[in-house]
Amino acid sequence: MAIPRKLKMMNLFNEGNSYMGQVAEVTLPKLSQKLENWRGGGMMGNVKIDMGHNDDMNELSWKLGGLDPLVLKQFGAVKVDAFGLRFAGSYQRDDTGETTPVEIVVRGRHEEIDMGSAKPGDATEHSIKTIWTYYKLIVDGQETIEIDIPNMIFKVDGVDKYAEHRKNVGL
Repeated sequence: MAIPRKLKMMNLFNEGNSYMGQVAEVTLPKLSQKLENWRGGGMMGNVKIDMGHNDDMNELSWKLGGLDPLVLKQFGAVKVDAFGLRFAGSYQRDDTGETTPVEIVVRGRHEEIDMGSAKPGDATEHSIKTIWTYYKLIVDGQETIEIDIPNMIFKVDGVDKYAEHRKNVGL
């Protein structure tokens, strides 16, 4: 019987600046494919056809314990990959003690900064929603998933799923 790997420590970096002690929570992106039903003539049922990634999957939400001028200065960025965030997590199994590093790197821009309630003497929390166009998941030093939307790159376990498509359209 095995005990699952659970997150024990984490940090978030914004353009290389550490939020250790400031980041309260990170909602990691939910990766999802856009699959549409197809049932052609002679088929006794439908199949789901891969139509790329879902439109709402490229969100990373995070909370800080208070005011951060850097985040405010980044709001309204023009480029879709204006700045980078890096989540660094350390997961551990409590049966073996084994630890596993997990990194998620995204490039994007902030869609929303919610500064929450302001009340003296109460804990403040600012929520940020970052929309990414670039995503990379690294588990135990191995690049597991890479998605670069503008450049049509989608790699899983080192296999570039769009290489032939780019070739077919002259890229």
